[in-house]
Amino acid sequence: MRRWRRWAVAVLVLPAMLLAGLPGFLGATSAPPADRAQRADAVVVLTGGAERVRTGLELLEDGAAPRLLVTGAAPGLTITELARAHGRDPATLAGRVTLGHAAATTVGNAAEVAAWTRAQGLAKPKLRIVTAGYHMPRALLELRRAMPEAELLPHPVTPAILRDGEIPWTRAARLYGGEYVKYAMALAGLTTLAPARESQRR
Repeated sequence: MRRWRRWAVAVLVLPAMLLAGLPGFLGATSAPPADRAQRADAVVVLTGGAERVRTGLELLEDGAAPRLLVTGAAPGLTITELARAHGRDPATLAGRVTLGHAAATTVGNAAEVAAWTRAQGLAKPKLRIVTAGYHMPRALLELRRAMPEAELLPHPVTPAILRDGEIPWTRAARLYGGEYVKYAMALAGLTTLAPARESQRR
């Protein structure tokens, strides 16, 4: 009987907790970028959309940071290919842009970024993080776990499909709802239950 009661409480309480945290999550997904005047040690792009890489390159060129890491880049992608895809001269990115190919999940992104910052000799890095707004809360959570010493400056990007209103509201609701569930799982320490690979549309 006691075990049944515990399960009953869990069934009732967990959905209520999820609903209670949803407004805060949605508010975090729509937060504006950190002040551009705050110069960072590096710009870090978590791949998943062309707008993110383009934004990262623009921040690099504007002097937001002296270097750029693209974590979770497609296997085999080179600096030359990335530069040409975004209308840049590869020579201007040489020595300033690093492509990380090891990550396939947000947890993997965090591990890759942590390893890269250590390799760069950044003991207490200040990083400007570029990813989609709906992915930002989970990205920051995992990055802080991997690098508690780092200062993270969020720089969310709104994908064109959301910005231009081209996506049906039902699909947008599934996108945000699915991401919120992933964020809640990560918050509860259940990251190991996530898929081995994540959609490139995180």
